[in-house]
Amino acid sequence: MEEDVSIINSNTRNEKVRNFFINNKNKIISTAIVLVVVLIGVYGFDNYKTNKKKDISNKFNLTTLAFSENVKGSTVQKLVEIINEQDPTYSPLSLYFIIDNKLISNQSEINGYFDILIEKTSLDREIKNLIIYKKALFNADQSQESDLLNIVNPLINSDSVWKSHALYLMAEYFYSKDQKQKSKEFFNQIISLENSNSDIRSQAEKRLNRDLSE
Repeated sequence: MEEDVSIINSNTRNEKVRNFFINNKNKIISTAIVLVVVLIGVYGFDNYKTNKKKDISNKFNLTTLAFSENVKGSTVQKLVEIINEQDPTYSPLSLYFIIDNKLISNQSEINGYFDILIEKTSLDREIKNLIIYKKALFNADQSQESDLLNIVNPLINSDSVWKSHALYLMAEYFYSKDQKQKSKEFFNQIISLENSNSDIRSQAEKRLNRDLSE
């Protein structure tokens, strides 16, 4: 008797499963198709990103290796194209190459490329902070106080590893302008900072003891 009941229950379950698939056949097929399309799309997108990364890498390497004064114009054009690709690795490297080799003299243009990296490129937090610091360094000799502070404020108002570097830059900026009280304030901020860079702290202490002790 128990075996008969078990067989009946098993048949009932099988019938319910079969009816479920029959009644929901279209939904099941549609769901399966969507899943396949999504998987293909994800794979295709990953493959596209990988290939694009390789293309950008090859373009950067070929451009920089072939650089000479004779091809300066085309070098700049290709490196600017890479910057506009907003690649987290090769866009910053392209801008650094331009700056290091003095390929563009227009400060405003260079700052525009810095802004593409800082505002539009997907970067790790501290990499972005490093680029902000490099932008400040690039502008330090030619900027007004307010403009330079606007650049470094995101670092000064953060807990970034580049904060002490930004403070030191501003301290030296004011020292070069013979604004010693402002310079001293920034050097003192470095000394009081818990996670300041050890070399930066040492340089700040030397400057305070040697030139700003009064």
